[in-house]
Amino acid sequence: MRPHDIEGDRTPPAAESDRPRQVRRILELFRPYRGRLAVVGLLVGASSLVSVATPFLLKEILDTAIPEGRTGLLSLLALGMILGAVLTSVFGVLQTLISTTVGQRVMHDLRTAVYGRLQRMSLAFFTRTRTGEVQSRIANDIGGMQATVTSTATSLVSNLTSVVATIVAMVALDWRLTVVSLLLLPVFVWISRRVGNERKKITTQRQKQMAAMAATVTESLSVSGILLGRTMGRADSLTQSFADESERLVGLEVRSNMAGRWRMAVITVVMAAMPAVIYWAAGVTSRFGGPGISIGTLVAFVSLQQGLFRPTVSLLSTGVQIQTSLALFQRIFEYLDLPIDITEPARPVRLDRIKGEVRFEDVEFRYDDKGAPILEHIDITVPAGGSLAVVGPTGSGKSTLGYLVPRLYDVTGGRVTLDGVDVRDLDFDTLARAIGVVSQETYLFHASVADNLRFAKPDATDEELHAAAKAAQIHDHIASLPDGYDTVVGERGHRFSGGEKQRLAIARTILRDPPVLILDEATSALDTRTERAVQEAIDALSADRTTLTIAHRLSTVRGADQIVVLDAGRVAERGTHEELLGQDGRYAALVRRDARLEPTT
Repeated sequence: MRPHDIEGDRTPPAAESDRPRQVRRILELFRPYRGRLAVVGLLVGASSLVSVATPFLLKEILDTAIPEGRTGLLSLLALGMILGAVLTSVFGVLQTLISTTVGQRVMHDLRTAVYGRLQRMSLAFFTRTRTGEVQSRIANDIGGMQATVTSTATSLVSNLTSVVATIVAMVALDWRLTVVSLLLLPVFVWISRRVGNERKKITTQRQKQMAAMAATVTESLSVSGILLGRTMGRADSLTQSFADESERLVGLEVRSNMAGRWRMAVITVVMAAMPAVIYWAAGVTSRFGGPGISIGTLVAFVSLQQGLFRPTVSLLSTGVQIQTSLALFQRIFEYLDLPIDITEPARPVRLDRIKGEVRFEDVEFRYDDKGAPILEHIDITVPAGGSLAVVGPTGSGKSTLGYLVPRLYDVTGGRVTLDGVDVRDLDFDTLARAIGVVSQETYLFHASVADNLRFAKPDATDEELHAAAKAAQIHDHIASLPDGYDTVVGERGHRFSGGEKQRLAIARTILRDPPVLILDEATSALDTRTERAVQEAIDALSADRTTLTIAHRLSTVRGADQIVVLDAGRVAERGTHEELLGQDGRYAALVRRDARLEPTT
């Protein structure tokens, strides 16, 4: 099980020239919260000023208050140092509260934006993208940015302010010692940039590997995946495949955490050794006749220099984190930049009363410009309340034809109309109200029966649920369950049989009461007895509705007003059941094939 690339993964890494644009996009995420961020900035500034003032108080204590025995001044200066510590702590708590709240709101906005974008993507996108990859983008990538958006930005401002304020204070105390302290700073900055670039590359690889592993888990640990693995005797093979994916992730995690560790360790050692260098420089200056440095000035300077150490190292680490996070932001922006294939028109048409006439007018469809047409020159009219059955061999374009009506795909030529209006001109709400789809693969949420039914109509009453279930011939079975309509259906509805799930899907569609119904091989996977029960439910659902049936078993379409036979994306035959049998063409051959496949008992 090797990971499949998706379109986003085929996008090359952002070039250095794109970085300013990417940074601007990140800053745009914080624009709605600039008022709160301004408050954070004020708190950061106030905290930095208070921190810088403390060493000056210490200098006065050592140089003036203690030598001169001024107890009152000593008490006042000591109280000032205590008050400074209290204010710094209070400012820090408030700063953390506001910045974390802003960061979490930004993450919420990102998650919602990505999810909303994916909801608007066409069906084609999801047919070529692994579900686990999509989940990984929302969970792992956005989750991996949590530290950046909640604390890194504030940490950057806070540390930068502290560094600037501290350097200014150091210059005010003694410019010569300040020059000695800052000689190696450019080297440290260069090292941190190298480490950041290295970690960014590793992070991109790590997130792709996490997405691949998430996709493997999603596919192989679903109910269907477990059934397939067990029945094919591949459980051990799948476990080994997952172990291989995990092993690759182990290597990337180790590389990510160790990238630049030795270089950053050197920075830490040098910064920790700086007080000794300061004492040495002060001694040498005095020894060779330079201006003397008082004990208070020296202690205050070393205190500032040590205070400079923490924010400087933190600032360098923050720079590394930001470069690492750029890889995560890039992956998220790839999804936000995905082109929307199916969009609502600028001035959508809304139909209040829907009759249900459906027309295919010289319809052509292909998945991409270079691909062969899946459908071409399709001209079909289904009157309001009428029924159309579409049959043909596998791959003839039957399901695609049905999916054009609710705009799961858009035509690439011609048009599909509902009540004379091109479906591309209708608003999405009208399409959702007008068209119901019952497919062969019924999807049920891991929730109660009632919740699954109410997905179609959230405000449905219990009486409406029961009426829909009775029409779909599933009410008696639901009522016989220990928890009735509160029974949890299980993952993908696996606590119910195929026929029961289909009838639940039909009840859900009955609850919506759409005037146009698309039945996409809704009974092809069922046994004959179950098919008859489901077909009775479908007949109840189809009454007085415009119905398009995509059929595999021809026994379900004999009563259709019109039957169309597709072959290689074209209409090969059309007519009623009797008319097509009389032509003794493709349809008659399909009927004879079905007759041979029907069970004799």
